[in-house]
Amino acid sequence: MIYREIVHTCSNSNVASAAVDSIGGDFARHFSAVASQRAVPRGVWAAQLVRQFADRADEVELQRVAAVAHGSDHPVLSGLRYILEAGLHDKADEAPPAWMIAACHGVA
Repeated sequence: MIYREIVHTCSNSNVASAAVDSIGGDFARHFSAVASQRAVPRGVWAAQLVRQFADRADEVELQRVAAVAHGSDHPVLSGLRYILEAGLHDKADEAPPAWMIAACHGVA
């Protein structure tokens, strides 16, 4: 399953940092800013979130990662973004983005 590949590769802080760069755009800027506010290098924080996801995710969450990755041109990056967004919103009061809500409703 795709989440195993994400966990295997992105538990490494250097790989996780490069993956955030590859995702790019507003997400990478926001993720980097939040990591900076937390005084943690973004690769270290991303790797921590991936490992936390691996430790706590239930079957529904694993299916959601698979659903987000399915059909994507970059399934590992899509799944990683889902995991990191979830980690961002576990700690924030704001609602998750619409694409994440749609992915969650697509899998029951």
